Order: sequence, then C-alpha cells, then structure tokens
Amino acid sequence: MERQELFDTLLERIKAITAIASNKEFKLEVVCNLLSKNIAGYDWVGFYRVDKSRKRELVLGPFVGEPTEHVRIPFGKGICGRAADSEETFLVQDVTKEDNYLACSPKVRSEIVVPIFRNGELVGELDIDSHTPSAFSKKDSEFLSKVGELVSHLI
Repeated sequence: MERQELFDTLLERIKAITAIASNKEFKLEVVCNLLSKNIAGYDWVGFYRVDKSRKRELVLGPFVGEPTEHVRIPFGKGICGRAADSEETFLVQDVTKEDNYLACSPKVRSEIVVPIFRNGELVGELDIDSHTPSAFSKKDSEFLSKVGELVSHLI
C-alpha cells in the first residue's frame, strides 16, 4: 500500500475510534498503537498534554514504545518543549545534531512533534520518534496534523 493511501486508511480508522463511546485515555492509546504498528519508522508514539495548572509544562499521556523518564517537559526544553513554546510542528531529521535534545532512547535518530489545538488553544502534542534518520517528510507532518485535529477533543 502506498504511503498516502495508508495515511488515508488510518485517518478513517482514527475517526471511527474517536467516535466510539469509551475512555479517552484508552482511545488515545489505541491511536498510538495503530500508528506504531502500521507505519514503518514510528518506533515511539505518544501524546503529551499541556498541564492545565502550570500551563508552561507538558505531561506525558498515553504512549507506545520504550518507557521514558521525560514524563514532564517544560516549554522550551527539548524538541517537545520547543514545539509547545512556538506552537509549530518540529521535524528533526537527525537528533544527534540538536543541542537542545532530550534523549528518550539512544536508538532515536529522528523525531516529529505536532502541536494539538482545541478552539485555538494549545492542549497537547503528538510526539513520534524513529530509530531511522530522516524518517519523516512533509506528508507525515500533514497526516499527523490531521490526526491531531481528530483527537483534539480527547486531550
């Protein structure tokens, strides 16, 4: 299956997942599993939420992949923190060249972080790590932005 066709199929499945009556955390975990199992190079997939009490900190939510010590990330720190601070997608093709990088695993070579908004306000992020350098493209960014829109009411 061509990558764009795969993305379109997964978006339809995510729409169905988010529409069912179920626990929000469970649905987000199902989305993480769906992305990780179906897209080559999506080795760690997780959601971070903006901490509503602190506002300038991200808190790890459901994820699939190796455990990480980065369960709280201040805005501006690492790729996730920078994406939150700027409210823009960060696509890093080689994490070893980043000065402000929080390594979740020594296996990670590239990362994409997509901010998630609800009613114009940043509520979280979708973070994906790959063990492959240059694993992500503009098409991944566009696809993951659509995923973010579909799950924004769950964050």
